[in-house]
Amino acid sequence: MSGRPAGARRLRLERRSRVAPWLLVAVPAVSVAAALAVGAVALRLIGLDPLTVYREMLRSGFTTWFGFTDTLSSATPLILTGLAAAVAFRFHLYNVGAEGQLYVGAIAASGVALALGPDVPQAAAVVAVILAGMAGGMLWIAVPALTRAWLGTSEIITTLLLNYVALYLMRYLIFGSASFWRDPTSTNFPQGLRIPAAAEFPQYGTTRIHLGLLVAVIAAVLVHVALTRTRVGYELRVYGDSPAAARYAGISVRRAVLVALLASGALAGLAGAGEIAGRARQLDPQGLALGLGYAGIIVAALARYNPLSVMLVAVLLGGIRNAGTALQSLPGARVPIAISTMLEGAILLFTLGGELFVRYRLRTGRSPQPAAGPAEASAGAPAPGVPASPAEPPPASAPGPAPASRSEQP
Repeated sequence: MSGRPAGARRLRLERRSRVAPWLLVAVPAVSVAAALAVGAVALRLIGLDPLTVYREMLRSGFTTWFGFTDTLSSATPLILTGLAAAVAFRFHLYNVGAEGQLYVGAIAASGVALALGPDVPQAAAVVAVILAGMAGGMLWIAVPALTRAWLGTSEIITTLLLNYVALYLMRYLIFGSASFWRDPTSTNFPQGLRIPAAAEFPQYGTTRIHLGLLVAVIAAVLVHVALTRTRVGYELRVYGDSPAAARYAGISVRRAVLVALLASGALAGLAGAGEIAGRARQLDPQGLALGLGYAGIIVAALARYNPLSVMLVAVLLGGIRNAGTALQSLPGARVPIAISTMLEGAILLFTLGGELFVRYRLRTGRSPQPAAGPAEASAGAPAPGVPASPAEPPPASAPGPAPASRSEQP
């Protein structure tokens, strides 16, 4: 028997027939606000004033010139990893391996830059670095994409495990071997060999903003156009809505899977190339292992997998990351640098939870009355051999069609 009494009120989820446009804006905004509230509770528990901390985060990340330029620099790889997650997740292909694809893109980009040397024109060297990074990311996701398309293997498992393979491969090239990427003159601590100046992204003035930001913005616009204005984008949208409908329409499901995942890997590899040519300027396992690929999932989820919205959300998270370092200089307070990581995780959790209320609404209702059991059903029946009451005549038989006349019978 059910523990809920008959007629008791209960909550249930009902799928929305139509999603109101305001929900698409309200849910991400409420998710961020809820994450900040959780962060405020955590700050209060360790004896810090949340308003002071948040005011300093806002000032250091968004309201000063140098702070905002540093925020844009931090947002550059997040735009690309956010695009990598959005391109895959939007079509229910869950590439959680952007972290590893970024590493392999960095390995490929730095390797090509070192192989070209200092005598190559800067334009050619920069283009080669970008293409090498994209090729490295595509190579690293090729096996998960092929197994997903032909064998139905979960891309979540394969891409996640390959993250660790890529991380230890990068560490091996610098810390565990005398590879082409390692600087032979570094005697105290192994370091990567610095790439030639010709392969470095130009910087803007005295800021940390480099060409990678422009590349990321162009990539976001191109992805948006490709998904909304091209035949490939149309096929991907049909596949994302219903693989069965895509098959019925003659769209190759395998090709759709390959295109989406390879494009996702290329964007993550491009982020690795940007980190090499724009910031690290060498293959640095410690400096590249920043969780940028995982943060891209937060960016994509908060942007609702919209390529243009990814840019705005990446700036928000870039400011949070940038402020986490700036808070270390807050006078009279020892703010843990992990506060920015905690806020990122809280934003992700509340965003995923809020997504439920975009698709469903809460309804209240009463529990149904329990069906009558055998004992209750037989309680009102007459005993065997006892005629029915005269006041209850037997039910009349249902009227049927009149019998056919002899002339109508075959």
